[in-house]
Amino acid sequence: MMKRFLALLFCLASPLAAQDFSEGSEAKTWNLYAEVPARFEAQVVDILCTITGDCPDNCGDGRRQLGLLRSADGVLVYPNKNSQPAFTGAAVELRPFCGQDVEVDGLMIEDPDLAAKNIYLVQKIRTMGSEDWVKANRWTKDWAKKHPEAKGKGPWFRRDPRVSAYIAESGYTGLGEEADAALIKELFE
Repeated sequence: MMKRFLALLFCLASPLAAQDFSEGSEAKTWNLYAEVPARFEAQVVDILCTITGDCPDNCGDGRRQLGLLRSADGVLVYPNKNSQPAFTGAAVELRPFCGQDVEVDGLMIEDPDLAAKNIYLVQKIRTMGSEDWVKANRWTKDWAKKHPEAKGKGPWFRRDPRVSAYIAESGYTGLGEEADAALIKELFE
């Protein structure tokens, strides 16, 4: 009797555990291990608020990591990247949608060997009921507004004042100029 009950329970739980959110996704591949296109509806939440009940106004005004509470199954999804190649966080992209129900399209990474579960790379987002998608690419635009003195060509991190200060203090490897010089000599001479 118990075996039948467990078998029935397993059959009922399997479709939920193996939900496929790829239908309708237009996410572009990043060729990352274990990536799967995923488009779903969710509420944008302050992760810390959701887990602990510590809930400042407006999702912490950009000082907190934001998450997606998936509507289909109530799972808290961690969006840790936007659609840019710099692997910047997704909180800047999600902040305008704090507390709102949205639809997102991007890539999900789940793999037990990597201990990765519900890691999401958001590429597009829109408020429920809206036809217009917003590309998740605001991070470098916001960075440029905050650092107008760092205008120029090349990747943002080569011009970021914080990065430049760290390199000036600790070298490129974090071990100091002497260690950097030895490594450069070994690799390139």
